[in-house]
Amino acid sequence: MKPTLFLVMDMMNDIVAEDGFNAQTYGVQVKQRNVLANTAKALAKARASGVKVAYVRVGFSSDYRECPPASPIFSGARKNGIFLLGTHGTEVHPLLTPQEGDFDIVKHRVSPFYGTSLEPILRAHAIERVVLCGVSTNGVVHSGARDAHDRDYEVVILEDCCAGVTADEHMHAVACLDRYATIIASSEFDFAS
Repeated sequence: MKPTLFLVMDMMNDIVAEDGFNAQTYGVQVKQRNVLANTAKALAKARASGVKVAYVRVGFSSDYRECPPASPIFSGARKNGIFLLGTHGTEVHPLLTPQEGDFDIVKHRVSPFYGTSLEPILRAHAIERVVLCGVSTNGVVHSGARDAHDRDYEVVILEDCCAGVTADEHMHAVACLDRYATIIASSEFDFAS
């Protein structure tokens, strides 16, 4: 089996929960695409194959010291009181609960690599392949896939474990990512390969 890390990205209550801050945006597509159930099944398959699992979460300190005020994506976090580390909103959705030994990677920007422990984890465990899923497809998944590709990792994206704000946004992101990664349904991917 190729040394693999399964990255479950930004599957936090503020983004994907039915009662979360983004329930009327990302939450709609997450529900329609059955992202949480698909991801739960993929996690079970990964764990059964002995694949390492890492959760990536966007979050900021209580004073938002890491939050870029000019960012079109993150500037609303402080105003809306979301993405606060240590709160229910930044916890992983309960259907995808982390287990002992899983990695918890906190990021302050879109990319799961920028300013995080991800790359040292990959190197320490001699990982060759990263399997990605998350919300949003055109945000964390897109930047993670490109960054992983440029660091010479094999990249796999579980398409049915991702969502954007709209179906079109997701579809366009996936079309762009086809150049950098293998795009596959979670039911068709063999973690033990």
